[in-house]
Amino acid sequence: MSQAGERPWRGVLLRGHGVASGRAADSPYPAGTIALQAPLFAAGGLDLSPFQPATLNLDFGPGAWRLHQPDHCFERLHWSDRHPPETFSFWQCRLRRLPAEELVSALIYHPHPETKQAHHQPAGVLELLAPPLGPVQVGDAFELWVNPRRCRLVQPARLRARLLEFLKFRVLAAQASFFDVELPELRRWLQLHWPEACDLTDADLALTLEQARSLYTELPPAARP
Repeated sequence: MSQAGERPWRGVLLRGHGVASGRAADSPYPAGTIALQAPLFAAGGLDLSPFQPATLNLDFGPGAWRLHQPDHCFERLHWSDRHPPETFSFWQCRLRRLPAEELVSALIYHPHPETKQAHHQPAGVLELLAPPLGPVQVGDAFELWVNPRRCRLVQPARLRARLLEFLKFRVLAAQASFFDVELPELRRWLQLHWPEACDLTDADLALTLEQARSLYTELPPAARP
């Protein structure tokens, strides 16, 4: 049964790097990274003992996850001498293996890419910490229940196309003056008028603005900045 505000996403289990669990033959962390990090998370108020000391790597693509307002965030955690400190965020969620297993409490485990040196995940993949589920194998289907206001899967290409159409008449009316704004100001404007577009990255917004400038302004190409 769903909880208030939750919605499900379906994903497929991928083969992981084997570093979180320590199973990879070439891993520099025989005990696994989760086992090494868990005491530091516990000291900060997050108990990982109900969960397997390994991650489930679930692919929900195509698309890209947008994660906001974590339940726990650990800034610049120095858990290894092999690389600089990392930042980790966690979101409470629920998970079940399909077709019809029971929902269990789980955690989205998110090492921030900007502080992570290796083993980066595609934008549509999440790492999950879950209690023991019995044998699992690559290709197993799972259902993840999350709060969509804080965890949602977006389609950037489709969202850019919709934003381009949304901007059309505004650019036609204002012409070049529409582009006399910085990205932070544009985000504040979008938050008021079409919040969904704020799920786009700065790079996506800049690309969409350039497309809008090219399509909707009357300036000749040589006159465009």
